[in-house]
Amino acid sequence: YSTCHWCHVMAHETFEDEEVASILNKSFVSIKVDREERPDVDMVYMAACQAITLKGGWPLSVFMTPEGKPFFAGTYFPKTSRMGMVGFLDLANQIAAAWQNNQGPLIEASEKITRGIQPRPSKGSISELGPDTLQKGYDQLAQAFDPKWGGFGSAPKFPTPHNLTFLLRWYKRTGEPNALHMVEKTLDGMRAGGIFDHIGYGFSRYSVDERWLVPHFEKMLYDQAMLAMAYTETYQATGKARHGKVVDEVITYVLRDMTSPEGGFYTAEDADSEGKEGLFYVWTPGEIRDHLGKDLADLFCRYYDVGNHGNFEDGRSILHARIPLDKFAEQEKMEVAELEKILEEGREKLFAARERRIHPLKDDKVLTSWNGLMIVAMAKAYQALGHQSYVDAAQNAAGFILERLKKNHRLFRRYRDGEVAHPGYLDDYTNFVWGLIELYEATFAPKYLEEAMALNNV
Repeated sequence: YSTCHWCHVMAHETFEDEEVASILNKSFVSIKVDREERPDVDMVYMAACQAITLKGGWPLSVFMTPEGKPFFAGTYFPKTSRMGMVGFLDLANQIAAAWQNNQGPLIEASEKITRGIQPRPSKGSISELGPDTLQKGYDQLAQAFDPKWGGFGSAPKFPTPHNLTFLLRWYKRTGEPNALHMVEKTLDGMRAGGIFDHIGYGFSRYSVDERWLVPHFEKMLYDQAMLAMAYTETYQATGKARHGKVVDEVITYVLRDMTSPEGGFYTAEDADSEGKEGLFYVWTPGEIRDHLGKDLADLFCRYYDVGNHGNFEDGRSILHARIPLDKFAEQEKMEVAELEKILEEGREKLFAARERRIHPLKDDKVLTSWNGLMIVAMAKAYQALGHQSYVDAAQNAAGFILERLKKNHRLFRRYRDGEVAHPGYLDDYTNFVWGLIELYEATFAPKYLEEAMALNNV
């Protein structure tokens, strides 16, 4: 996908290489797919990769017959074999030779894999969902919960906001305090960690460690939307201002950096800039002193754990709040409000300085499905927090989708530079209809409910 670090690595060291290109052009028909534009294609071949290797991910490399039936798949391959990993050049040569000299086993494998990933009817009886099912879901999340850092399971850690919104509903239904505790511990941990951009706001896609410290730095629109919903609903459940503040921060990022002039929301921002992952986001103490002066920089570095040795690559540091603000204020013998004001002054100066850096690539296509999620998030945030700019942005995005991505009563998937492509998929309809319903509930404008009903009946 467009903003994936390892996709870039493989593109640069393999697909742009003349030696690799000569093999591919001689023996293969090479097709490159944007997995966000074509989730239907990605779903099929990711299932094949998982069946073959028992794991998946991107970049996804699939070798298949002319009929599109896969017989070999994997994720990242270096150009040449190293450290136990087969090289793409060796792999392509071996597959080309096998296809030329002995196709039989490859075709047999492709038939077997194709049969293996076909949907199958359920063998068991289908029972109605009920409280027991919800209880089981809660029990499984409680068992997987990390009590030290929040989140579920071990590294790598993904935000999984849908788990959090489920737990909020379980808390509301049962009054179980641990359900709310798991939500707040996770949300507070992510906001304090390096997975959150403390200078420009917004969340990265996931953390490679269990502490939420080191992210894969790409920022996806759907994560901003779903996390904004989770923080909004936690604010509604608890009334605690800190959760509402994170909603404001996430939406500030989306409105500033991820909104097109026409009103649609962009898809993602890259992990890389200047050929290095995370370079745009990380700092040294010297860089911070250059922009903030010694006293403010020292305070800023203490709070955000920026040291001389760094916590990332090349001695640079990912900002993260290693202790809670109130405890840090006590440690520094300062009032919390005074400390917040000083840190915000430093953040604004560093943001201005960072804006002069080379920015990561922005994937500026507009996807109907993900815009639907962001419309939901903005409408919910408006209902909870009352900021008019949120519902205005949601209405602008909905208007953009209805004007540009709806034709003959049907939705399309993608818009970019005036071009509309691909009939809409199920998630385009479900997420955008959801957005229209939330907009109706935020504005009581009948047109949104009417559009939702019409699209739901397509």
